This record gives sequence, structure tokens and C-alpha cells, in this order.
Amino acid sequence: MPVYSVLKGLLSFTLIVLNILICFVPVMVLALFKSVLPFTSVRAVLNVVLDNIATFWIGVNNLNQRCLGRSVVEVSGSHDFALNEWYMVTANHQSWVDILVLQRLFNRRIPFIKFFLKRELIWVPFIGLAWWALEFPFMKRYSPALLKKRPELKGKDIEVTKKACEKFQYFPVSIMNFLEGTRFTTKKHGQQSSQYKHLLMPKAGGLSFALNAMDGKLHQLIDVTIVYPEGIPSFFDYLCGNVSKIKVHIRMMPIERALLGDYQNDAEYRAYFQQWVNALWQEKDRQFEYLLQAEAGDLDQ
Repeated sequence: MPVYSVLKGLLSFTLIVLNILICFVPVMVLALFKSVLPFTSVRAVLNVVLDNIATFWIGVNNLNQRCLGRSVVEVSGSHDFALNEWYMVTANHQSWVDILVLQRLFNRRIPFIKFFLKRELIWVPFIGLAWWALEFPFMKRYSPALLKKRPELKGKDIEVTKKACEKFQYFPVSIMNFLEGTRFTTKKHGQQSSQYKHLLMPKAGGLSFALNAMDGKLHQLIDVTIVYPEGIPSFFDYLCGNVSKIKVHIRMMPIERALLGDYQNDAEYRAYFQQWVNALWQEKDRQFEYLLQAEAGDLDQ
């Protein structure tokens, strides 16, 4: 990699870290102030202020990427978004770059995107506390082995997460869920014997968990297919400006009441939901292949 690219990547990373530190202080001050207030309406207003600070943080990062990274993002599909709607956002997952791409696409176009996070991630330095301050839902999932030993815990994970999501009734929000649960690699693809050419197997249970935790508040699904024609990049590759083009297709669909149910205990619902997710993933796999073929056709011309 040329020295110029490395220096550019280091500068970009430094600017991201500085941006985190600058925004971290007001976020934590407001979050601590909010935590002692008994007034629900004031807390709701402070949540909006906190989300606006995070939106500003993403905007600065996006400017950083455009000036130093210079990646071209070609977008096709749906563009009819609203800031006053509740969304579930799904995407295929290949690199940490995916998160930067999603923030670049949707910042100030849909409500601030929040992730369902494992409870252990709250200990990540600075970022974990920022996620807590921004009220990202932290999930506590119980393994089948633990549930077998302690059946009284059954359903507690949904209960706890629903309680964490109650605050979202006061203002629109977008929830992000990577159905594959991990980043794509050829090795993982082979280990899974995935039926999809470009994707890992989706975890339907995780999406069902998220939809039910929001208790019908999420009205629209935004399904994003991300393709890196030059190969899957590392985070630092992207910061160095070594990713010249990214292709993205966006599909929107309503989240119907039939998609809500008891995934653990209702076999009929579970089969229906798995079939729906598999159909979603089959279409995504086809779209991925189409974007690759279209790129190859452009290069041949």
C-alpha cells in the first residue's frame, strides 16, 4: 500500500477518534442529567437531543469519508424514506465498512439507527457508554442449556428487551439487525454449507426477537444489499481510500402483523417466519449476483 494512502488512513482514523471524544462529553453530561430526572416528557426531549448529537457525529464522519476516502456509492432501489416513521433495517454483513456505508446512506434520511447489542458490549471503552447514553437496547440472551436448567428464565430476555424499548413509543426510531449474525467469509460460508451463493445463512430467530421486542412499533422493513465489486475491504482499506466503488440496492416492504409471534413456542409461526426470511434472503442473493454482473458488464464496455 502506498505511503500516501497509509497516511491518509491514519489521518482519517485520528479524525474519527477526535470526533468521538468531542461528542462523548455532551452525550454523557446529558445522559447523566436525564438519568436523575423523574419527568417522562423531559426525558423524551433529551433523548431527541442526544440522537441529534449522534446524528451530528455521523455527519462529521461522513464528511471525513467523502474528503479522504472518496469511495463512490452507487445506490439503486427505494428512496422514499421519512424521518417520522419506525423502521427495521437489515443488511448482509461482510465488513465493518458496512456500518459506515449504512450511516452514510441513511443519516438524516431516516430516524437515527440503533442496534440491538449484547449486554457485554456496554464495557467497550467510550463507545459502550455512548451506546448506553443513546439508549441502544442491550439484550440478555439465554442459551438453550441454561433454559433447560432454569426454566423460570424462559421469556425473560423478551421481557427485559421490551422494557428497554418502551421509550421508543415517544419518537420514531430505526433498528438495525444483521441477520447473518457475523461477517461473511469464504470459510464460514463453507462451514455452514450455505444454500446462498453470496450470503451466510440468516438467523430468523434474532429478527423475530427484535420485531417482537418492539411490539408492533416497527412499520417498514428496509432491506439493504451491499456489494464491494473489488472484493471485501478492511476498515483501514476504506479509510485509506482504497475502495473506489460500492454498490447498494435498497428494498422496502411493510412489516405485517403476521410477522409477530412466539418464535420459541409456536411451531406454526416459527415455520412461517423462517419461510419468510428465506424468501427475503433468496431475493437478496439474486440481487447481489445482479449487481456483480452489472458491474462486470460496465467494466467490459
